Amino acid sequence: MSHYKPDPNKNVNLIIDGLPVSVPEGTTILEAARKINVTIPTLCDYPELGRRAICRLCVVECDGRSKLVAACANDVWEGVNIVTNNIRILNIRKTIVELLLANHPQDCLVCVRSGKCELQKLAADLGIREQAFCREEENQKPPLKDSETLVRDMGKCVKCGRCVEVCQEIQSVRAINTACRSVNYEICAPYGQALSEGPCVFCGQCAAVCPVGAIYEYDQTAEVRAALNDNGQNVAVQIASQTGAALETEFGLPSGSITTGKLVSALKRLGFDKVFDAGVFADMARAEISGEILTRIKNKSKLPLINCCSQGSINFVKNFFPELAGHLSTCKNPRNVFGDLVKNLDSSRFTGISVSCIAHKFEARQSGTIDVALTTRELGRMIKLSGIDFKTLPESPFDSIMGNSPASETFKAVNFKEADRGIIEAEYSLQGTTIKALAANGLANARKIMDSIKVGECKADIVEIMSCSNGRKADGCDCGGLFISKFRAEQL
Repeated sequence: MSHYKPDPNKNVNLIIDGLPVSVPEGTTILEAARKINVTIPTLCDYPELGRRAICRLCVVECDGRSKLVAACANDVWEGVNIVTNNIRILNIRKTIVELLLANHPQDCLVCVRSGKCELQKLAADLGIREQAFCREEENQKPPLKDSETLVRDMGKCVKCGRCVEVCQEIQSVRAINTACRSVNYEICAPYGQALSEGPCVFCGQCAAVCPVGAIYEYDQTAEVRAALNDNGQNVAVQIASQTGAALETEFGLPSGSITTGKLVSALKRLGFDKVFDAGVFADMARAEISGEILTRIKNKSKLPLINCCSQGSINFVKNFFPELAGHLSTCKNPRNVFGDLVKNLDSSRFTGISVSCIAHKFEARQSGTIDVALTTRELGRMIKLSGIDFKTLPESPFDSIMGNSPASETFKAVNFKEADRGIIEAEYSLQGTTIKALAANGLANARKIMDSIKVGECKADIVEIMSCSNGRKADGCDCGGLFISKFRAEQL
């Protein structure tokens, strides 16, 4: 095995499908092809995850050699001539997909990922119109519902390994693993147990990366529609600043198509009585936590304070670092602030709905402060079902919950930098006190900080933990950290 480390400052020249391209050394063939808009199909490749070369759909020819190589796992080299598409490669890719389809349930019309399924798209792109291999009839196991947060329909699993890697490497939780070999190879929880019986923290990242309908969020749209149709209930919803952009991705619309005002109008059309800005509740929560930080600094107790974006992050701390549970913030998070306030608006009973990420579904069931946490995928399905066209919607303002929201503690960012990949350092001034902050994107990065707290090496006053590794803008969740997100906005 070579121990040569690529030099990113050195460029490599090559040809892909007759097109010249120059990329930094260490770039994979797949990345180089994407640079010049050459599409190479793949199922196992995903941003942030390692090179696995499991699905073999991305095989290409190099310099006319008979042996094909996986584009996702091999770096380019100087002068190589790569062919990504010819009759031989096309037939190999078709056979791979046909074999996957032969072992896949034929219920695309009722699948939750219909129209968004990567396997379905591959079959269409490759022109597969008939079943090439006979499917063995098996007793299809019913989907498994875990804590009314995640649903696992493993009969649809294509064994790409994405969920395993995100759980083990990006999140360091290891709640999902592989078992058996050959035709019995499967992806499962340890010992075949339910996710709730193992170390799973219900961050939802496995569902976020699944290319098919094998792992997905527990659907609560029927509950929400029932509440909207109940004349005896008032239904309030809060949406984050990322929700519109996430819905644009869901509907395949260009950026800027769904403004906040149009989204408010859409929610009113669906029947929501009140639509609130999640940023207001974030400000309220930030003010409360600011006071808690100052109190802890004054008393020199339980520092750093640990603020978590969701119950998934809290579960991570409690499950893997129980000795540090006392460092967790005792303040309400923005969803709990929202839930408490909307249910005290008047004498009528309010149902509180939060549009966020999968991790908040588990939180809603545990805390009971908000009634339902919808993902943007669920909200998108409700909007489609109602036939709402964003192009014709007017701009509408958010509802006001209590006049002008109380201002958060006055603070000013002093320093902001990315200390390590996925770990951000910041300093800010709060009432004349300099506060050192750390933020971790992804639980593997959070583990690094937690380990440093255990051995007394962490000098931060507050640590913010985000379950997802990149903010998951595609989920419409504004979990950028109450303080770090504010600093980032100031820097921009």
